[in-house]
Amino acid sequence: MDTPQFWKLIEEARSQVPTPDHGDSVVERATALLALRPVQEIVAVQRILGSLMADSYRAPLWGAAYLINGGCSDDGFDYFRGWLITQGRETFERVIADPDALAGLPAVRAYARDGLDIECEDALGLAWYAHRAATGEDLPGEPSTCRLPELDPDWDFDFEDGDELGRRLPRLAKLYAD
Repeated sequence: MDTPQFWKLIEEARSQVPTPDHGDSVVERATALLALRPVQEIVAVQRILGSLMADSYRAPLWGAAYLINGGCSDDGFDYFRGWLITQGRETFERVIADPDALAGLPAVRAYARDGLDIECEDALGLAWYAHRAATGEDLPGEPSTCRLPELDPDWDFDFEDGDELGRRLPRLAKLYAD
């Protein structure tokens, strides 16, 4: 399994659930699909997830998650990025390049309207769940510990500064204005 194949798996799962904007539904279906694949492909997904988490470890995206969820811890940022992965490659790449683009996503608009947080912790365990379903055993080896990049120093400010966050993410700030 390589990264393009992983994204095909996510898209297939999204196409088979009634609510593809809900990460947990996508993870549940992707787990079932992945569990049918060879064990080495399941194991490879853990490395791919680690790589995608590193790719999305960006201060502007953290700022967006902070604004959307009314705060965002380290774990909360992981779970937010888990949800983002469940939204598919096109959305993932677009949002990494421009986190303010989240404001244009219908799912984000609906979550904002309903006052719901955006997160999917289960996305981070996709390979674990699939391996257990396929083999009855835990995923071998230690949990993935990928090296995260340094955060952008231009974004080294207190995300509680709503004016600064709003200046940098104007569409999201408008969507989440009190």
